[in-house]
Amino acid sequence: MVIRDIREMQDNAADFRAAGKRIAVVPTMGYLHEGHSALIREAKNRADVVITTVFVNPTQFGPGEDFERYPRDLDHDVRIAKNAGAGIVFAPSTDAMYEPHFSSFVLVEKITSVLEGKSRPGHFRGVATVVAKLFHITQPHVAVFGQKDAQQVIVVRRMIRDLNFAVDLVVVPTVREKDGLALSSRNTYLSPQQRQEAVVLYTALSEAQKSIASGTVSSMELVEEMKGMITLHSSGVIDYVSVADAETLEELTALNGHPEILVSLAVRFGQTRLIDNILIERKESNH
Repeated sequence: MVIRDIREMQDNAADFRAAGKRIAVVPTMGYLHEGHSALIREAKNRADVVITTVFVNPTQFGPGEDFERYPRDLDHDVRIAKNAGAGIVFAPSTDAMYEPHFSSFVLVEKITSVLEGKSRPGHFRGVATVVAKLFHITQPHVAVFGQKDAQQVIVVRRMIRDLNFAVDLVVVPTVREKDGLALSSRNTYLSPQQRQEAVVLYTALSEAQKSIASGTVSSMELVEEMKGMITLHSSGVIDYVSVADAETLEELTALNGHPEILVSLAVRFGQTRLIDNILIERKESNH
C-alpha cells in the first residue's frame, strides 16, 4: 500500500496502535537498494507493521548539492520495499511536508557541527527535522537506520533521548558490495574508473582497524596512513578523515580511555561525494 497523504498515514498508524500492533519505520530518500532491504527485513523482525518512508528531503541538501539530480523511482522503491517486507510505503510530496511559511526546525547542537555537519552546514538540521516529522506521522515503536550514515545515527539517537521520543533505535551494519564498497544510491553517479577506485575507502578503513587491533593508539598515525592510501590508490579528493569518540564525535589524539571509536571519511570522486565508516570497540589493556 502506498500512502501519499499525511493525515491518512497518521490515521492508519493510530489504527495499528489501537489494534495493539507494533510499528517499525525505515526512513529513506528512496532509490532503494540491498542496503535498504536489509533495514526493512530487520524492521520486519521487530514489528507487525513496517512503514518505509520515501522522501528526498530538500532541507538536508545545501546550495549546489545534488537535490535536483538525486535519483528517484517510486515504482522501483515500492517493489523493493514490498519484497523486503514493508506493508506501507509512505511517500509524501515536498509541498505536503513543508507547507508555505514552514519555519519550525529541530537543531541538535555540538555533534552536528563536525564531520558531515562541518562539510555540509545545515544538513543535520534538515535531517533531525524530517526524522522528527516522520516519527510524528508514522507513530513508530521502533526506527531502523543503517550504520553507513554513522553521524546521522548518533544525531537521531541524541534527538530521541533529548526530546523523549518513545522510539527504539535499531542500527543495522553497513551492507557492502563484494569488493567492500558501501552500498549507496550515489554510487550510480560513479564512472567505471571511479567505481573501481572507490574501493580504497573500505581498504583504508580496514587497514586502520588492523592497526588499532595491533596496538596503534595515535590518531594522527592512523589518519596519515588512511590519507596516504587513498591518495596513492585513487584520484579521490579527501574531504575529511576522522578518528573520533563514537558518542561525542570529539576528534581524538590518542585512543586510550575511549572504548568505542568511530573511524570515518568523506572523499569526492569527480562530482560524487562518498562517505564510509567503521565502528571499533577497543579493549583496554591492563598492562
